[in-house]
Amino acid sequence: MFLEYIWLFKFFLFSLALSILLFSLSFFLVFQNPDFEKVSTYECGFNPWGDSRSKFEVRFYLVGILFIIFDLEISFLFPWVVSLNDLSVGAFYMMLLFILILTLGFVYEWLKGALDWE
Repeated sequence: MFLEYIWLFKFFLFSLALSILLFSLSFFLVFQNPDFEKVSTYECGFNPWGDSRSKFEVRFYLVGILFIIFDLEISFLFPWVVSLNDLSVGAFYMMLLFILILTLGFVYEWLKGALDWE
């Protein structure tokens, strides 16, 4: 029963070994020259010092939400594309409807000026 998962386990071990190797190589081969600017915290385009309750633009949230929406769209598109030959015509048109709704939402936000940085 577990023989079906042996390739997944091998892939996991290969990925783990490769990530450890690349991390180790980047740590030992790159010249380390830390200074205050490089190791300081940088978040959302402004310095984190000062009052933590200060107001900032809501556009940061809008861009984050847009990223999540289109990231989810891509995560729905991958399995759809892989199994496209096995799906019915109705499933094809339902995905096109899904993409159309997301595109209309994107155009709406664009026309409302949510993506303008002024």
